[in-house]
Amino acid sequence: MLQGLNHITLAVSDVSRSFDFYVNTLGCIPKAKWARGAYVTVGELWLCLSADAVAGHEDYTHYAFSIQSEDFEAFVEKLTLAGVTEWKTNKSEGRSFYFLDPDGHKLEIHEGDLASRLSSCREHPYDNMEFF
Repeated sequence: MLQGLNHITLAVSDVSRSFDFYVNTLGCIPKAKWARGAYVTVGELWLCLSADAVAGHEDYTHYAFSIQSEDFEAFVEKLTLAGVTEWKTNKSEGRSFYFLDPDGHKLEIHEGDLASRLSSCREHPYDNMEFF
């Protein structure tokens, strides 16, 4: 039986550049780095940055990181000063900032959680939404 998310592996075109972005811009904790990859963590989540050809990112797939409300504005400012590209404007519950990493992976910082999202959805459900 599944117990949770174990790790996420991202294909990156330049390990050093991505390592610098995830550690120095996003604040991930470095755990290991080698010629073709790196391991970093954010909270309990383990990210593997793996040298590979990076495919297109045409769909809505993205990775969202939690952030405390009081840290949101300063972190968005830090990302903006770092020159990240914003790929979407938030239209859902809670504040979110959607941005790209150096290889175009779609990322998000979000101040809410599943409980706050479901609460909002109960008030304003998506089309044909059912709750369990």
